[in-house]
Amino acid sequence: MNDVKLAVLGGEGTGKSESIYNKHLCLEGKQLNLEIYDPCSQQQRAKFSLTSELLWSDGFVIVYDISDRSSFAFAKTLIYRIREPQTSHCKRIVYLFFRSVESAVLLVGNKQDLCHVREVGWEEGQKLALDNRCQFCELSAAEQSLEVEMMFIRIIKDILTNCKLKEKRRPSGSKSVAKLINNVFGKRRKSV
Repeated sequence: MNDVKLAVLGGEGTGKSESIYNKHLCLEGKQLNLEIYDPCSQQQRAKFSLTSELLWSDGFVIVYDISDRSSFAFAKTLIYRIREPQTSHCKRIVYLFFRSVESAVLLVGNKQDLCHVREVGWEEGQKLALDNRCQFCELSAAEQSLEVEMMFIRIIKDILTNCKLKEKRRPSGSKSVAKLINNVFGKRRKSV
């Protein structure tokens, strides 16, 4: 059984539920154990740290409210934080070791039922997603349960594809790990 870990992130009032969910499901003939982490994200925190989510999650759903421009700005910050190159050498080594394939990210414009008070255009969401190699959709979680289900299936499929790529890129054996470390530090291992 494959374990799939998904973090749902976004600011307050975007329609998230702030919970942890576990679900067993079958997708394309594969048994999956899906764990969804939906933390309470505070837009007021200027330096939002995703360190634990980056290492824990296989993918991300970033949610914003189409009738609230500040939630879109927060979503943009989250995406940039997920996609940013790791700056310190040590962080980069750890990040590369755990993340040999870029995380699957889905940007979701929620509350489509409030389009009469829309502040964020569909084109803006689509452009942000394209610029940051993310999938994109707009929906109303309150009114479109089928679309919400399809959204989760879409991101889970991306995660499974990424897991297959990770398996292909994973070095095997201690010699490969030694080569990886030597490549990162630029040193040659001496024979004993």
